[in-house]
Amino acid sequence: MKIIKIASQMQKIALKHIKDGDEIGLVPTMGALHEGHISLIAKSVKNDDITIVSIFVNPVQFCPNEDYLKYPRPAKKDKEICKKNHVDYVFMPSANDMFPSDHKTFIEIKTLQDILCGAFRINHFRGVATVVAKLFNISCADRAYFGMKDFQQLKIVEKMGKDLNFRTKIIPCSVVRERNGLALSSRNSYLSAEEKKRSLNISKSLKEAAEDFKSRDLNFVKKTVINKLKKIPGSEIDYAEIVNFDDLSPANKNTKKAVFAVAVWIGKTRLIDNIMMIKDKGRSGQ
Repeated sequence: MKIIKIASQMQKIALKHIKDGDEIGLVPTMGALHEGHISLIAKSVKNDDITIVSIFVNPVQFCPNEDYLKYPRPAKKDKEICKKNHVDYVFMPSANDMFPSDHKTFIEIKTLQDILCGAFRINHFRGVATVVAKLFNISCADRAYFGMKDFQQLKIVEKMGKDLNFRTKIIPCSVVRERNGLALSSRNSYLSAEEKKRSLNISKSLKEAAEDFKSRDLNFVKKTVINKLKKIPGSEIDYAEIVNFDDLSPANKNTKKAVFAVAVWIGKTRLIDNIMMIKDKGRSGQ
């Protein structure tokens, strides 16, 4: 396994692999790797000749007063995890290398970036789309692996890839959860033991909503979840929305495949989660 810290060097190496006929898999991360990341790495190692894991805490996707400076950066542990899981290259660029002072170009995905998390984190997805585009160009990846926990991010990256004709194929990967149901996240480390216990109600509520969606109307499903989330001590809801699986548009009574996406503060930690919901074909849902 090699550690590469300069973008131009990483790109040069990737282009040589492409010339040699190798297929490249990219796992973009901000580090603080956990089992969710490891599951993405395993898929790349299985599917691709070469696996690149990028570890970069992207400054341009953090909004003012967010946790950029305190975001966990356990570099030594992350490198050990990558080595253990057969990663070929770990790309760890500096912020100045990725976004030098004269950087002026950003990518926006209209409409998709302004809803759900985007309504609360202004310019967040502009930063995400821009850094992912750069990583696609630098890595020359044939495939890139994204977890479905941040479903909005996944859809934005898919749309960007399609609109800008990137050669990189986006591979969506299932949400990885702890045994108790909590969606894995690097930010879970911010939770106290008591807050972590309370946060389990998020995934529990969503799981129950998926069952309700099969036979109940949207308003019932949404209101039930919101009421349950409000009862979590120390919680504050940013949003709880049911959207169409394909394009994040608001779900309606005719929607057969939806995603219930939520963002909830537990104490000082913002958690996101979602669940896919499929309408029971035998019921009208009305």
